[in-house]
Amino acid sequence: MLLPVALSVLIGAMAQRITGMGFALIAAPALVILLGPFDGVVIVNLCAVLSSLLILPRVWRHIEWRRFGWLTVPALVGTVAGALLATHVPAPVLQVGVGVLVIAALTVTLVVTRTSHVASGAMPALTAGAASGVMNAAAGVGGPALSVYAVATRWSQVGFAATAQPYFVVIGVASLVGKLGATGWAAPALDLAAWPIVIGALVVGLVIGEFLSPRVSHRVARIAVIAIAYVGGVAALVDGLVDLAG
Repeated sequence: MLLPVALSVLIGAMAQRITGMGFALIAAPALVILLGPFDGVVIVNLCAVLSSLLILPRVWRHIEWRRFGWLTVPALVGTVAGALLATHVPAPVLQVGVGVLVIAALTVTLVVTRTSHVASGAMPALTAGAASGVMNAAAGVGGPALSVYAVATRWSQVGFAATAQPYFVVIGVASLVGKLGATGWAAPALDLAAWPIVIGALVVGLVIGEFLSPRVSHRVARIAVIAIAYVGGVAALVDGLVDLAG
């Protein structure tokens, strides 16, 4: 089980460095299946925070702090609701929810890319932030809502990829505190000896992503992330439905 966990973390970290998001999209469905909905999402949140912290110095000068503020405040409110949801919903139901959220959010992203309307103002940012906070705390996938906002507002890839890093740090920490606090600070069941391997996979993924980033077009990278996340979302949904049926 440790090898697929490490591989999921490595690929997620690569995507995060290349596109600015994608860690949770790729890693969450796989880790939820391998470790269970609660432990899987907690580890996704933890690794996503660490990944963004390591990327942050590389993109600092491109961060758009005004947008960061508009997105982060409602996201923190949404995180509270998502954390409560994650700790009170039965595991198979939550797993189905993870799959549905990933599939639905990605589908909306694809639909938005086909429209010519450009969203503007504070309301789209507030809505996207709140939705992202709920999804990140409940399912470890706060990126799709942010991606929908970026596409709808025609946000530049450079600004989006940079601003997403401090955003993911803040909501990731908030999600961790909310979920762990609600469960009496119960640690994930992952064996202690496995943590160096998981963190090592994260670092290796970031290093590979750093090398590939200038060599891979953002369009190709984002299409790949969406395709892989769709497969992971469907897998999580099916696995949860099988558990419910059993």
